[in-house]
Amino acid sequence: MHADEVRASRELVRRLVAAQCPQWAGLPVAELPGEVEGTDHVLFRLGDELVARMPKIGWAVGQAESDARWLPLLAPLLPVRIPVPVFVGEPGFGYPWRWSVVPWLPGSTPPRLGSDDAVLARDLASFVHALHAVDPVGGPVAKAGGRGAPLRDIDASVRRGMSLLSEEDGLDRPAVEAAWEKALAAPEWHGDPVWVHGDLQPGNLITEDGRLTAVVDFGTLGVGDPAVDVAAALWTFTGGARQEFRQAAGCDDATWRRACGWALASLNGIDYYRHTFPRMAEHGRRMVRAAIAELG
Repeated sequence: MHADEVRASRELVRRLVAAQCPQWAGLPVAELPGEVEGTDHVLFRLGDELVARMPKIGWAVGQAESDARWLPLLAPLLPVRIPVPVFVGEPGFGYPWRWSVVPWLPGSTPPRLGSDDAVLARDLASFVHALHAVDPVGGPVAKAGGRGAPLRDIDASVRRGMSLLSEEDGLDRPAVEAAWEKALAAPEWHGDPVWVHGDLQPGNLITEDGRLTAVVDFGTLGVGDPAVDVAAALWTFTGGARQEFRQAAGCDDATWRRACGWALASLNGIDYYRHTFPRMAEHGRRMVRAAIAELG
């Protein structure tokens, strides 16, 4: 998926577990199937109750420490489960980065290319409200260009992404540019910064019996503009569920426009994942179309 990917193997995980957390040395290790793999970690089941999260790309380094520091503070204040680490491992046997063991959270994920489930939309809006209500004092402020920072910080990268669009993407370049300009023109967030998850996409939501039961992957966790979490309306929902989420989130027009801008910024993954992760590239195309429709 990445030119400089470092991919842990089942045998490596078995050796690291045996050496660093021998209480789990006898548990079977199984790599999760590719269809549920994300962009920055390789996941391995440890028995029935645990998962080893192994970073596979440099930008994910540091998430194990971040999760261990912040998720125990957030978990009691949220309406669904989150993967609070039970162990943080050290590099070893040639593997260069810290890694973590978290609880296995059972369930399934919504459709990767959009859900029209109004109940799920309301559940996710409730999670967003709860997260944004947690006292952000002392939390990690979103860095320039990161999720939760002002949209203007990613202007250059979004325009580079536009330049890499091809005919096969079927996108109207002038319409993309016009939508981006409308998002950039939205007033910036001048309220108090809030905790943001930053990546409320279908693969990071766990459901059981049609209800949201867990949210995972806090790699973009930070304190900043809530619009990036409102972008879940486009990242995750279609049809009436999109409007249901927007209404339940209760955002103003400026926040909605910035949220659409974060959804449109998904175009940066179209060319990057064009051949290595086609599903992610298609998600980017759909987000661009959705943002154009919302901002048009």
